[in-house]
Amino acid sequence: MSRTISTPPPAVPLPTVVYSNGHLAPPDRFAHWRDLLSRTHAPMDLRSEHSDDFPARQRVIALGDVTVWPAAFPPVTFHRTRKLIRQSDPESYHLTLMLRGEGVADWCDRTLRAGPGTFHTSDSSRPVEIRSGAAGGRILMIGVEVPKAVLPLPRRLADRSVGIPIPDSQGVGGLLSHFLRQLVHDLPEYRLADGPRLGSVVADLVAAVLAQGTENVAALPEQVHGATNVLRIRAFIQQHLGDPALSPSAVAGAHHISTGYLHRIFRNEGITVGALIRRQRLEHARAELVDPRWAGHSIRTIAARWCLTAPEFSRSFRAAYGMTPGEYRRLGPSAGSGD
Repeated sequence: MSRTISTPPPAVPLPTVVYSNGHLAPPDRFAHWRDLLSRTHAPMDLRSEHSDDFPARQRVIALGDVTVWPAAFPPVTFHRTRKLIRQSDPESYHLTLMLRGEGVADWCDRTLRAGPGTFHTSDSSRPVEIRSGAAGGRILMIGVEVPKAVLPLPRRLADRSVGIPIPDSQGVGGLLSHFLRQLVHDLPEYRLADGPRLGSVVADLVAAVLAQGTENVAALPEQVHGATNVLRIRAFIQQHLGDPALSPSAVAGAHHISTGYLHRIFRNEGITVGALIRRQRLEHARAELVDPRWAGHSIRTIAARWCLTAPEFSRSFRAAYGMTPGEYRRLGPSAGSGD
């Protein structure tokens, strides 16, 4: 007797607005994008040599109080004037992760040149002119808006960091860069309930990045140190999931901390380190079950790639997804669309 295999109803995704002005007439594109940017970041005067035809793309991802917005657009000059600040100030700190192109930001007291490899920071309450350019192409970036009221860092320290170049490939800057890229890449996997937690992680990392810029990391609250440690450990686990020796004690040893301290800093994560390792391995194996590139490989081979024995994989998979790996695979690529 056959039985019907059903997938759970789709969960509510993260609030995301996808913007593209390609449907507009070329002369209307620049003004339309300027208005969108004023709502995403803060009101600004914009100038561009491409204003007669300004194709732009942007996604606005709401993470509670924090906003992340990847964007692509032609070279442009942004000017946040004192008059605009008096008219409207969202009182937020902004970080730009530049993926392609470069920018030169001028404040009254300093100038910052930033391209790939450096975070650009700004403050909605301070006048600034930012000239962006891209040799023969478009600007690609990920912007972050964090309200000053939710940033876990004394405002005097955050203010001092504005205009200081901060590397995005090492230390906490590397963690924030990796997190933002991964967030944008994995966006369809996140759900509405994940938003506030992800926003809190971004705010903690931004605070740590700003503190790093002023060399005042010691001024960070303890929860920020804990959050950055957790992210380092999560990144380490992701990189070593295929290593059979990966375990809580191995993770603790690699980070020069005790296993007891490792478990303590994960208390607020809602999952133990051991369970996180198992869940991540299971998720990677699940993705490969419906990946056409692995269609010619057995379920046992896929499980072994992620250090899972066949009986353990089948049992854990059924408990997590309500069906066996074989049943899931037969559903094909549409199997994961409702998860």
